Amino acid sequence: MTEPAPAALKLPKQRNTGSLSRRMIGVAALWILVLLVGGGLALDRVLTTAITRNFDAGMEYVLNSMIASAEIGPVGEVRFSRPLADQRFLEPNSGLYWQVTGKGVEPFPSRSLWDRRLRTGAAHRDSAIHTYDSSEFQDQKLRVMERDIQLPDSPTIWRFQIAQSRDGLDEQIETLRRTLVRSFALLGLGLIVMAALQTFYGLWPLKKLREAIGAMRAGRTNRVEEAMPDEVQPLIQELNALLAHNEKQAEEAREHAGNLAHALKTPLTVIMNAATAHAADLPETVIREAATMRRQVDHHLARARAVGRRGHAHSRAVVWQSLEAVERAVGRLYAHVRFDMDGPRDLAVHTERQDLDEMLGNLIENAAKYGGGSVFVTVQQSGGFVECLVEDDGPGIPEEERQRIFDRGVRLDTGKPGTGLGLAIVRDVAEIYGGTVTLEESEDLGGLLVRLRLPAAA
Repeated sequence: MTEPAPAALKLPKQRNTGSLSRRMIGVAALWILVLLVGGGLALDRVLTTAITRNFDAGMEYVLNSMIASAEIGPVGEVRFSRPLADQRFLEPNSGLYWQVTGKGVEPFPSRSLWDRRLRTGAAHRDSAIHTYDSSEFQDQKLRVMERDIQLPDSPTIWRFQIAQSRDGLDEQIETLRRTLVRSFALLGLGLIVMAALQTFYGLWPLKKLREAIGAMRAGRTNRVEEAMPDEVQPLIQELNALLAHNEKQAEEAREHAGNLAHALKTPLTVIMNAATAHAADLPETVIREAATMRRQVDHHLARARAVGRRGHAHSRAVVWQSLEAVERAVGRLYAHVRFDMDGPRDLAVHTERQDLDEMLGNLIENAAKYGGGSVFVTVQQSGGFVECLVEDDGPGIPEEERQRIFDRGVRLDTGKPGTGLGLAIVRDVAEIYGGTVTLEESEDLGGLLVRLRLPAAA
């Protein structure tokens, strides 16, 4: 009978905030549209004004020519000393007209006006040139330019007017605007296409990164080996570092499990052999081997907890707070011991508070247990580390024994209760956090000095 296939790994549903590519292209397109519309309107206004001014300049030239050649006739009428050169003034409804008007005098029009006349508007004095648009002719929109002049030997104020159809001017403006719209539309489309290509090309490494992560999940590789741009490479380095960290933790977990299994195998074998043989000292054997197993379990649990908490990037513990807590706890067990502490109160280390309490607790309890009644703790900064010096006035440890004392279960003084795991746990936990612990001789108290170095936290 075949076993059922394991259920597929169910991943938590991730919230999707939309496509990054569409977001970037949309922002670029909106900004391009705003710039092109604004620039197009400004350019249209500038060019339209320029075309209109050029149109008005031609009319002004004709108006000035009229005024320069105007004179008063024998009966007080206005006449020109030389005819105006433009032939359109002679063609009826040609779109180019002139007219001279005086108060109480019949208007003097160009032949092109035929039977129509230009409106002179409200009474006002145009000592300077006045230009405006007019719709007085139903079939033509006019651009009118006028000026009031008093000719020599005439008391009358004469209004000289030039009118020209706006059809040519409007056609030029329409052609200009059509060209601007088409050109700016083509430019905008090109810019949006360029932004899209830039976005897809710029985000292409992210697609390669996704494929590399998929390959890792499929088991084809265990690292991201692809060459990436400078902006993405730090992310790859952090990802590879995280994978290495997880692999190291998994390997340490397997190692701890194997060590614990190996450490428990021998005591269990001794107990089973004694029980099978119905040994007379079976109770004593069970108690002795159970104590051994307890020491091993405590040791490996302490290492496993430290390894699990080591990955916390923001782990931080204030040393003085841990010292005060440990001093209160140990002081209740060893009321005859005098505790003294010195050093800055604001130093912090890059460890979890629980692990720091366990390390300091083991060191200070050993100093109180094996010392002569005085324990002195000093906290000091040393480069990028914080040192905790625990001194006692006991017999100390011979230099040749200081390395062996860190082995699990080793005890130099078997007359006092203990498991022989205190210093081993301190060493293992300190090394997990990148620290060290060493044994020296106390110059002030004459006993043992334990120097615990841990990385300083900001």
